[in-house]
Amino acid sequence: MSSHISNVRPEPDQVLVDIVDYVVNYEISSDIAHETARNCLIDTLGCGLEALEYPACRKLLGPIVPGTTVPNGAKVPGTQFALDPVQAAFNIGTMIRWLDFNDTWLAAEWGHPSDNLGGILATADWLSRNAVAAGKTPLTMREVLTGMIKAHEIQGCIALENSFNKVGLDHVVLVKVASTAVVAQMLGLTRDEIINAVSLAWVDGQSLRTYRHAPNAGSRKSWAAGDATSRAVRLALIAKTGEMGYPSVLTAKAWGFYDVLFKGQPFKFQRPYGSYVMENVLFKISFPAEFHAQTAVECAMQIHDQLKAAGKTADDIKKITIRTHEACIRIIDKKGPLNNPADRDHCIQYMVAVPVLFGRLTAGDYEDGIAADPRIDALREKIECVEDPAFTHDYHDPEQRSIANALTIEFNDGSKLDEVVCEYPIGHKRRRKDGIPLLEAKFRINLARVFPGKQQENILAVSLDQKTLEAMPVHEYVDMYVI
Repeated sequence: MSSHISNVRPEPDQVLVDIVDYVVNYEISSDIAHETARNCLIDTLGCGLEALEYPACRKLLGPIVPGTTVPNGAKVPGTQFALDPVQAAFNIGTMIRWLDFNDTWLAAEWGHPSDNLGGILATADWLSRNAVAAGKTPLTMREVLTGMIKAHEIQGCIALENSFNKVGLDHVVLVKVASTAVVAQMLGLTRDEIINAVSLAWVDGQSLRTYRHAPNAGSRKSWAAGDATSRAVRLALIAKTGEMGYPSVLTAKAWGFYDVLFKGQPFKFQRPYGSYVMENVLFKISFPAEFHAQTAVECAMQIHDQLKAAGKTADDIKKITIRTHEACIRIIDKKGPLNNPADRDHCIQYMVAVPVLFGRLTAGDYEDGIAADPRIDALREKIECVEDPAFTHDYHDPEQRSIANALTIEFNDGSKLDEVVCEYPIGHKRRRKDGIPLLEAKFRINLARVFPGKQQENILAVSLDQKTLEAMPVHEYVDMYVI
């Protein structure tokens, strides 16, 4: 005999409840979190401005239907576009992720929590402009920073113990979930409506990691987060209409997320939601490189100088050994042809070969013109990765969170250079004192790419002062970035 399935609608899954209660009720009291969020904001916007130099990014921007006008629309920094908040979120999210140069979170799952800024800033700007038009009080940048902290926390805390990549799913699922929760709260949804919205984010079909890995690595990885954060805004707006949710979206037998997409395993959690992730987030400061390679690139830059001082070139190298951690090998240890910039910035051999040869690694170094230099592929063939279990352990240790790499050069004559080791990249919390001045310098360079001198000065005056930035209405701050 068959048994009937109960049609009694269950209470919402605890994971949904915990996310929503955190967004609705938790007070962010950490000054470090807010200060780090400000640094994250300027770095993320700066990355978006640099991306505007690349036609492959610019062609995706603007309204879906050319010529569309949106009264009180959200503006896209560095452009003249004023769009509905869903499309504005896609534009901003795509810009900031395009060059793989914004912040990073590394754990069981990887990701870039500032990807959430696309939805947060677009929604806040749209709400702010409509509030002013209605004679009401606009949102302030303090609310944007708080939203960033909470989105970072949701994405990062779920990522600590749950590997989506191991089941073939892309980390942007966490951008969609985090952005949906935060944006829904900004839009004024009730607690139950936010639970509905977050359930809609989980019930979506989720992105595969196909576009991040050989042999299919491609440019979707640069707009996937823009797609996710814009989808979050759309789902929050749908839930705002009173559309129903799906309370056991994670735990439902046979049809829930756990059974369908997570091999039947429930999520695990290391810590409750607070402000841990923003306080410990990793900044990409020196190099637009996939973060597992950041320390390897730092080592390669030192090796370039050592080779120059010794009067040697890449032709003298027999072998380069990279002692690294398991995640690095799984994601970016890649042999064979590299077909496009997205392929190259997910290949540690490429990201080491370029600085060893040229003493630099810039976004332009992933383009076809540089990649055609035969010396790069010749050196790539000499580079091997080996896992160091101690590096892997320290990578997962919440007290260390290292991203260690070590490079050893062996020459054709049998001699070697001393191993060059770097455990913590310049953007790590342990190197904040050294890193923040460089992060601010990176922001200045990116502003200069787009804006004239006086406009740069005005943006800097607000952006580098915590109190001034937090008090500014969102639409007034965004207006500073309009060309």
